[in-house]
Amino acid sequence: MSKPEKHSTPQAVRLDKWLWAARFYKTRSLCKDAIDGGKVSYNGSKGKASRNVEVGALIGIRLGWDEKVVKIIDISGQRRGAPEAQMLYEETPESIAKREKRALENKSFGGRIMSDHKPNKKERRDIKQLKKDMFSGTE
Repeated sequence: MSKPEKHSTPQAVRLDKWLWAARFYKTRSLCKDAIDGGKVSYNGSKGKASRNVEVGALIGIRLGWDEKVVKIIDISGQRRGAPEAQMLYEETPESIAKREKRALENKSFGGRIMSDHKPNKKERRDIKQLKKDMFSGTE
């Protein structure tokens, strides 16, 4: 009697398990928290951790300040090395262009979005004056 063939892709893999296997998050609980927190969308709608993924689906993932849109190429429920994990998806060209544009904008602001220190008295005065100037002329 011959052994049954092993399929390279399982029948059904949950969204949280696929994100973990594709190495977007370190643990499945972090995946679930991100999905429940609205940081992951599946085909343009809010993602659910229990949803089964399909090849060709678009997943929007917000990681820190970056947002990626990836297309599922292959399905796997096992976490492997990074080179193999990158074979599970491909980022859309629009997503790449948008991230590069945002990185260039951030670089033009000195590479920082947030300050690394609490504003001192002079900086607080400057911030108040800037807010006053920005919002006083709007009617």
